[in-house]
Amino acid sequence: MAAEGESVSFRVAVDVGGTFTDCLVLEELTGEVRQFKAPTTPSDPSIGLMNALKKAAIAYELEVDEFVAQIGLLIHGTTLATNTLINKNGAKTGMITTRNFADVIEIRRGYKNVRTSMYNVFVPPYEPLVPRRRRLEITERSTYEGEIVTDLSESDVRLAAEQLKADGVESVAICFLHSYAAPENERRALAIMREILPEVHIATSHDILPVWREWERFSTTVVSAYVGPVVEEYLEALERRLRESDFGGTLLMMLSDGLVESVDRCRQRAVYLIGSGPAAAPAAAIYAGETAGHQNVLSFDMGGTSIDIGVIMDAEVPTTTENWAGDERVGIKMVDIHSAGAGGGSIAWIDSLGLLRVGPQSAGADPGPACYGKGGTLPTTTDADVLLGYLDPDYFLGGEIKLDRSKAVEAIRTGVAEPLGMTETEGAQAVLTAVSSFMADQITEVFTTRGLDVRDLAIVAGGGAGPVHAAFIAELLSVPTVIVPSVAATFSAFGMFAMDIGRNYARSYIASAEVADVGRIADLFKQMEDEAANGLQDLGAQAGEVGFVRTVSMRYIGQFSEVEVSFPSGEVTSESLSEAVANFHRRHEELYTFQMPWKGTELLTYYLKATVQKARFKLREAEEGESEAGGAQKSTRDCVFAGVTVETPVYDGSLLCAGNRLEGPAIVEETTTTVVVPPSFICEVDRQHGYLLTSQTKPAGGDGRGGRSNG
Repeated sequence: MAAEGESVSFRVAVDVGGTFTDCLVLEELTGEVRQFKAPTTPSDPSIGLMNALKKAAIAYELEVDEFVAQIGLLIHGTTLATNTLINKNGAKTGMITTRNFADVIEIRRGYKNVRTSMYNVFVPPYEPLVPRRRRLEITERSTYEGEIVTDLSESDVRLAAEQLKADGVESVAICFLHSYAAPENERRALAIMREILPEVHIATSHDILPVWREWERFSTTVVSAYVGPVVEEYLEALERRLRESDFGGTLLMMLSDGLVESVDRCRQRAVYLIGSGPAAAPAAAIYAGETAGHQNVLSFDMGGTSIDIGVIMDAEVPTTTENWAGDERVGIKMVDIHSAGAGGGSIAWIDSLGLLRVGPQSAGADPGPACYGKGGTLPTTTDADVLLGYLDPDYFLGGEIKLDRSKAVEAIRTGVAEPLGMTETEGAQAVLTAVSSFMADQITEVFTTRGLDVRDLAIVAGGGAGPVHAAFIAELLSVPTVIVPSVAATFSAFGMFAMDIGRNYARSYIASAEVADVGRIADLFKQMEDEAANGLQDLGAQAGEVGFVRTVSMRYIGQFSEVEVSFPSGEVTSESLSEAVANFHRRHEELYTFQMPWKGTELLTYYLKATVQKARFKLREAEEGESEAGGAQKSTRDCVFAGVTVETPVYDGSLLCAGNRLEGPAIVEETTTTVVVPPSFICEVDRQHGYLLTSQTKPAGGDGRGGRSNG
């Protein structure tokens, strides 16, 4: 944090998305929150970030250097690592590994492509991030119990380093068998590689993911090495730009596991920045849901490029270790988010069967939708929204960006309407129906795989496009409630304020519960707690300020997959193990409807979540008003709902008060987003100036409790 005595006025969160860079500023003295957006600059995202800060400075009537100097805490989320991996434009990477294990990352347990059947012979073969010629084998061997049975051949390491140097690699992954139990050989190999390749980024598997299963560990380490140099270069550019603007506060990065971390720690563990921005959305959804009295919510974050969906039960951020980023297996703990290519910039197109589809291709920030007037000619979701009357071309982003309705009409006409024999309005309605149906299908898939009924939850809508589309999706899914928080446009950025500061740790020790060594388990938790206490001092935490949460992954003997359950705090005893086993049986029944207490259980990986209490904040409450909102109406315009043109009242969001009630159809225009209230909904302004949309159509089915479906 900033030094004592300094004048610190602001806390800032910045989320760099595919289309816009979102900036949320919290004024510490008043609790006032203000939102700003700037176009993302793909060539150098730090430019877009600084542009967003410049807009904030102007709003506060400060020079940018004055504003930045008053920022005590800057939390940053970025999709840079994710985009680098998906676009395959990462570093030229090499790998050294235990002899005879060079092909683990290519064999990958028989997976071809996670999005298709493994039996589909027409799927192209997987192409590893590290080609075979740069996967070099080293003589060394350890056991899963931590015993080194073959010492490291340092000559092999030196020879491999020279070969990779001659090949011009920019990054190296060191992946030895059972390094989670015996990291000594990897540490020595790292020292040798640094001697010969001092400028090269190096990632070691015992540091990136110190758990069992070599493919997950090797793959995750290779991914970290592949994106590492790109992330390092970006972080250096960002820190330089901030220093030049007199930034003296604390810069923290949003991680994929739902925590925030120091920049220095992120440099060597770049894989933890995959999914960085979207990982904050569930925390924002929990905050908004609890404010509206809902513990079970669907986090729905729709931006310009994609949607991010998260299922939240009992106000808990969902996490998983079963992650894929593109074709790559990433075994770290991540917030459980389902992403799909459907956003405001998603392109509408006709497939070979003559069917209308929307996405996953996106117009992005440059050139953007056709209505942006920046050279884009293909029809997008935003173009359809303009034609249907939901977006005011003169008030997009508060009037900062003028939309060209004629270009939107032309794009819809040539790309959708004429090929399908429709009018432009019918074409726009078809695009809305297609994208809404696709998103509803994605949500249904997520809930079905979890055995839940989406009708029992409320949708929390975020992102610039989320409040425009959420109610239409709720109609399709028979969801009765949509919550649009006042910070919807900067949804993930707000979530960063609500996240814990801390780190996740993991250690593997595989044993059946009946014969597990209690002392060894205690040592593993002690190691992680000591490491956490020391490491979090970098974030300004004192010894007594760090809180620990223990969990363990378990399974029935003979099962392949495991379940993570709570492990008791305090001294590790046989009673602790018995309690963990009981937790496993209960959790297994919750997930799969049955338990098998007569079968033996195995303990596999032990997790520790170490957190520091986050700085408190409270959003400023809105001025109270009556139910009548006529004073906030600024105009009417024709909007199309279900193919019918309706004269629709348009309200100025800044003039609405808590308690105001709007009958659908209605449009609420905020500076950074637009809330569309269809005819079947009513909208009420809450005490934090959010919007609660309630369906006037009684939903079919669902028990209203947010629990497991019986269907």
